[in-house]
Amino acid sequence: MDEKKKWQIDLNEYIRQGEPEQVEKSEAWQIAIGLQQVDGLTTSDYLLNTAKDHIEGKIDIKEAQKRIHSYLCVMGKYSGYIRL
Repeated sequence: MDEKKKWQIDLNEYIRQGEPEQVEKSEAWQIAIGLQQVDGLTTSDYLLNTAKDHIEGKIDIKEAQKRIHSYLCVMGKYSGYIRL
């Protein structure tokens, strides 16, 4: 199974069976990922792993923003303020 499809199944599972906070975070990440797709962008594995860490409570949203910002800077793709 494609890794991105597996991740979509994981997000849906958090929504179906997760704690209320996980459901809210999962829905927010689904929206963010959907907006990337609408813009013709692909979602990196790094973003998916960061989202999973956030949903599972391993990191807070500020740490998620910091990780994504650092990743985009290293990859040379940062073009402005990131807001999750």
